Amino acid sequence: MKVLALIFDGFEEEEAIAPFDILKRAGVSLTIASNNTTVTSSHQFKLTDIANINDINYKEYDALFIPGGPHYKFLYTYEYGHEIIRYFFLNNKYVFGICAAPTLFGRLGFLKNKKYTCFTSMNDDFGGTFTNQGVCKDGYLITAKSVAYSLDFAYEMVLALMGKEVLNKVLDSIYYEK
Repeated sequence: MKVLALIFDGFEEEEAIAPFDILKRAGVSLTIASNNTTVTSSHQFKLTDIANINDINYKEYDALFIPGGPHYKFLYTYEYGHEIIRYFFLNNKYVFGICAAPTLFGRLGFLKNKKYTCFTSMNDDFGGTFTNQGVCKDGYLITAKSVAYSLDFAYEMVLALMGKEVLNKVLDSIYYEK
């Protein structure tokens, strides 16, 4: 399985790094892409060697992952990012979003008739059903409420992409007691 993660300056580091780590432990092929080769998080940590978003073929991926954080403000106006998101939703591929990211999906019209969660104060009438759950799955859409659910969110991503057996191996490897 191949996951494309989009991050931009201002991404929330735990909402990105915890899922990146768990996905890699599960054997998922992960590409982290942006419009810069170095991206600065909301708390000023820098990630380097980021793939240039213009140099990848997003149609080759099985899933799209967008963490939350203040970078959502840029994403609201980034048309190429909207094109990528549309592709994944319209082609029934997995879309993962945490905290502020699901609000972008809602603004683009993709939460209509869907169950979802997001950072509570950012919820709006997106035409779907907001749940107050930490993590919510509806078909190919998996959303999470906030940074507090980063690991639970990552576990749901692995379960969806790789299955229960792989998830259990990951959980065992990190000494997670079920």
